Amino acid sequence: MKQIFLQRNHCHRLLLIFAGWGADETMFRQYHPADSDMLLCYDYRDLAFDTNVLQGYSELNVVGWSMGVWAASHVVPALPLRPKQCIAINGTPFPIDERRGIPLRIFQGTLDGLTDISLHKFLRRMCGDTATFRRFLSVTPCRPLEELRDELCAIAKLCGQLPPHTLQWTEAVVGRKDNIIPPANQLNAWAELHTSAQATDEPHYPEVTFTHYLQDLWTNN
Repeated sequence: MKQIFLQRNHCHRLLLIFAGWGADETMFRQYHPADSDMLLCYDYRDLAFDTNVLQGYSELNVVGWSMGVWAASHVVPALPLRPKQCIAINGTPFPIDERRGIPLRIFQGTLDGLTDISLHKFLRRMCGDTATFRRFLSVTPCRPLEELRDELCAIAKLCGQLPPHTLQWTEAVVGRKDNIIPPANQLNAWAELHTSAQATDEPHYPEVTFTHYLQDLWTNN
């Protein structure tokens, strides 16, 4: 797992972001919470987390997006600093699951058919519409295709090895226009976990939700 500070102003509060599959820091540099430092985690070829980055903070908040909800579900419970809030966006702790995540045939199809062309189509579906996709092109991650394939393989392997997660999510946001993780499956997962979930009219890549939970919420709060 890669860990990169996107903002480090020596605040007492740290916002820990777990990004989705294939992401990198390019997607998140536009967000600047006024009263929080911000650390991004991505690349889930392993889930090793360097806890030294938490030194000096008295408050930790977690936002997971997409596959990052799964990663955070296993990483955060072992951290020495207990989070105040844990917010899940368009993801679940069950990444490969017929009723609570991505159905196996779809996940496997993405892995087996991964090419530059199929990745482009995936990102287009992730954005939902042409206008959002055009904006996304300016922040598109820049990671090699083989690395993304390896990450998918590692996620599939870890899903079969890790014990059940113990993280209690504070709230969840589910985009009704999510074309990556079926919204109905997300709602199934959060209902099973007794976690409050709110629905929005956004796609898997939710610009309005990101602005709120990665920036505005941590300003003078």
